[in-house]
Amino acid sequence: MSTATQLSELADRVRDQLARRHPGAEIGELAVLPGGHSGLTYSVTAGDTRYVVKAVPPGQRPVGRNDVLRQARVLGALAGSAVPVPGVAAVDETRPAWFAMEFATGEAVEPVLDEPEVPAATARARMLEIATVLRRLHATDTCTPGLDPPEPLDPAGELERWSRTLRAVPAELRHGGEELLARLARDVPGGLPPALLHGDFRLGNVLCADERAVAVVDWEIWSVGDPRIDLGWFLLFADHRNFPQLGRAVPGLPSEAELLYAYLDGRPGLPAMDWFRALGRMKMAAIMGHNLRRHREGTHRDPDQERLPPTIAAMIRTARDILG
Repeated sequence: MSTATQLSELADRVRDQLARRHPGAEIGELAVLPGGHSGLTYSVTAGDTRYVVKAVPPGQRPVGRNDVLRQARVLGALAGSAVPVPGVAAVDETRPAWFAMEFATGEAVEPVLDEPEVPAATARARMLEIATVLRRLHATDTCTPGLDPPEPLDPAGELERWSRTLRAVPAELRHGGEELLARLARDVPGGLPPALLHGDFRLGNVLCADERAVAVVDWEIWSVGDPRIDLGWFLLFADHRNFPQLGRAVPGLPSEAELLYAYLDGRPGLPAMDWFRALGRMKMAAIMGHNLRRHREGTHRDPDQERLPPTIAAMIRTARDILG
């Protein structure tokens, strides 16, 4: 079956389900939604209501980022919770699987990296706001019905996973990387009770209206594990200097200390946060190095990846500095 035929059948299946949900409403055509990173992402209208549809690409296995039903599961489990997420409207497990969720209106802009720029005061307020959203996410019961969480990864497991990724990056792109990995491995902290993790929690993955968080999106890599894993990653985006040649200064953006204070909300500080801050930087270096390697090998051409080497180097250098 051709890809065009499969996509046509997908459109028919979406139309049928939404027509049952909205009797008599006109169902629009599927339109590719820019910015989706998992599976296929579309928008579609049913009368005056707009939805986002995520589907497994034709011919692809529903694993990893293409496992859209896994994303629907976590969104369904968080529905009505203190964590704002789009509501799931329809789920179809027939291959290729897909689900439809509410179209949440808002901006998802990373202040130090993305266009368009948002006012500095708005960026500050949003970052402090989502620090509290992250706290509420980590307080979610991982035994919530329908979640079906994977086995939790402890700090040692998370380090092992990303160490493999960094070591697959060409050596000339990761100077000091082996020393960083050795230092992280030497002082692996004990784990905290497992929490529900987003995996890529930052303002670029939270739709906001003015200063209010409307919906946390992009749940492709959610997991269960040590909450400091999410937190160390989130803190990376507080300082443009972590991203040489990529980032811009945003006056008044909260410091890492301010974001931690907002996250903790009067609770005691978390142990070994410096280790997790360094881990987040190592992960970013590994991801960027992997993407640059794919570009240079022709697997995924993107000339913009050539801007990454200074940031990869900065991530490794500052991670080592954090560890003393």
